[in-house]
Amino acid sequence: MKKLIKIKGDASFRKFYRKKNNHRSTILVFAKKEKLKNLLIYDSINKILNKNKILAPRLYKEYYSKNYIEIQDFGNETFFNKLNKKRNNKLRYFKKIINLLIRIQSIKNKKVKNFKNKIYTIPKYDKKILTKEANLFCDWYVKKNLTKSNKNKFLKEFKKIIARLTSNLKLKNDTFVHRDFHVSNLMLVNNRIGVIDSQDALIGNKAYDLASLIDDVRLKTSKSFKEEIFNLYIKKQKKLNVNKFKNDFEILSVLRNLKIIGIFTRLAARDGKKNYLKMIPYTWELISMRVNKNKLFQDLKKLLNKNFKRKLNEN
Repeated sequence: MKKLIKIKGDASFRKFYRKKNNHRSTILVFAKKEKLKNLLIYDSINKILNKNKILAPRLYKEYYSKNYIEIQDFGNETFFNKLNKKRNNKLRYFKKIINLLIRIQSIKNKKVKNFKNKIYTIPKYDKKILTKEANLFCDWYVKKNLTKSNKNKFLKEFKKIIARLTSNLKLKNDTFVHRDFHVSNLMLVNNRIGVIDSQDALIGNKAYDLASLIDDVRLKTSKSFKEEIFNLYIKKQKKLNVNKFKNDFEILSVLRNLKIIGIFTRLAARDGKKNYLKMIPYTWELISMRVNKNKLFQDLKKLLNKNFKRKLNEN
């Protein structure tokens, strides 16, 4: 007997259902909006991951004309759930995640044949995309929180600052970047780590996914723990220019979290998903932590302090 159970969704336009059929369970992923990315590209990226022995949901059947696909069920145990339990050893789990990230970053093949029998090539994560994403902060959060005249002044200065920051990136765009690599998108599957939500993957900067993991807006960790995980990653990199990497890590963390404030504001205003708003204060804390200790961000810090008093923590 077949049974469909709706399961908790994410920030995308997708809807998820668990299909139970006797002793077998699969996931149905529905997407009318952004169907290409959420179904076809999602499976293409999963195929690349699986080819490289990274556990990602396998496709069972595609019903693309009906706006859904049927994929492997990884269950409900995310690493976020594991790490949120106080007694669990966070470092032990993060060591496994860092090892996984290094394996993901070693992926060389950027092309795959999708279920429509066409070649999909992972695009580059260029400065244009980075800038567009950072501007989501202006499009939604600034628009909602500043007057029109202040908004225009802010926007003009913000764009100059973002252009300077992206120009200051040192590393090449030559690495597989998941783009949403954090503990809520990592599942515990029979003592292995399963990777989900991979449809936005691009070929970009090596520091991006580590910034996404360490400065995760969903999971609060101490500054000392963040440094410990950063150093754990660095120790495993033999041919890495640490100064260039650290520079890019901090820039990308700030840009990403500005983007996230914009996205969370959009989710609340446009899609009625107001539960994301509660994460904005901690996102500001993460931005503060990075901009307060790096002179590279002095112009951004000044601009944010001028327009959003009390948002940036001086400590």
